[in-house]
Amino acid sequence: MTRHIKAAPTLKRHRRSGNGYARFNGRQFWFGPFDDPASHARFAAFQARWEANGREIPQAALPDARPLDVADLVALYLEHAEVYYRRQDGTLTHEVTNIRYSVRPLLQLWAALPAGEFELRQLKEVRESMIASGLARPTVNDRIRRLVRLFGWGAEEEHVGAEVFGALRALRPLKRGRSKAPDPAPVRPVPWVHVAATLPYLQPPVRAMVLLMWHTGMRPAEARTLTPRSLDRSGEVWLYRPEQHKTLHYGRARVIAIGPRGQEVLAPYLVRLPAPTPDVPLFSPKEAIAARQRGARSPRNERRVPTGAGPSSASRGWVVGPEYGKDSLARAIARACRRASVPHWAPNQLRHAAATRIRKELGIDAARAVLGHVSPTTTEVYAELDLSQATAVMRRMG
Repeated sequence: MTRHIKAAPTLKRHRRSGNGYARFNGRQFWFGPFDDPASHARFAAFQARWEANGREIPQAALPDARPLDVADLVALYLEHAEVYYRRQDGTLTHEVTNIRYSVRPLLQLWAALPAGEFELRQLKEVRESMIASGLARPTVNDRIRRLVRLFGWGAEEEHVGAEVFGALRALRPLKRGRSKAPDPAPVRPVPWVHVAATLPYLQPPVRAMVLLMWHTGMRPAEARTLTPRSLDRSGEVWLYRPEQHKTLHYGRARVIAIGPRGQEVLAPYLVRLPAPTPDVPLFSPKEAIAARQRGARSPRNERRVPTGAGPSSASRGWVVGPEYGKDSLARAIARACRRASVPHWAPNQLRHAAATRIRKELGIDAARAVLGHVSPTTTEVYAELDLSQATAVMRRMG
């Protein structure tokens, strides 16, 4: 029987970073910029020590030839993510933020571990730390999927062996009621009485977005980023084609129909002077700040605030963007709920409310069409079953 002899590795150029690397016994080592002669000298010295050690990795590896650790892999992946996860207009998607949240417990526990030695056991420990921090089960599952995807990218780029990625994929997601991670309460449609109570406490742009979502069932992100250019007003029913939407990367088109009630909400923002810029969102946080600084009255506070009173956004170091952010919209609604003394509700509950109303009046297919779902099963999540008809039947026959 012939003995298997390990092949001598060669120094390779990493196409993204331009650094030189080589794999010794399945572990990846880095030696500095590929075009730097010193990197080739470090590689030759390390290879000589490897040969002298019986083609096994020396116990004390050279400082400049260490294995890529988990912190290095995360840094490389974040560089990739900031290029890959961008909208057509070049802005970053929220996925980059999600990745940053996901890698925090990984770095807290295993930053210094060689990435090629990361195993299923370590991933389970990361998941347990997420559960201990109080994260809900779906959030834990989502963040673990992102970590597995991180190592999958690492395997594709030859930073880690494919066997590392393969082992991590064996971890099954947490099941409802079968783990210590809490399950969040299901999202319910918000009743109109609660929405109406908060409207007087919302600044005009936020109030308009709330009413628009209530009437059309559009997503909060679609309301926040609505621009005149994306709105077709040539017909009796206006058609809104968001330039960015949740399923764009699947190649699906998204068209939102806006009827008379929604048009009435939009009209004041479309006739403002000067004319709105075609590619700038209609609902601007700057407008809300200006209204607040003008001392607009609120139902709970009749005292007018003098113009210019209090520190401005600029003096606080805030940068006001052209559109409302996901968190800023939710915070504005939460404040209004507290002032109106009504139960807290979130922006996405307006979409659930629209789906439930449409399903009740016109059926599940109508609700699916309005919400833009491919499958009625997805619409079931948004549209609560109307039990009034079932109870009426049972009152007569049951």
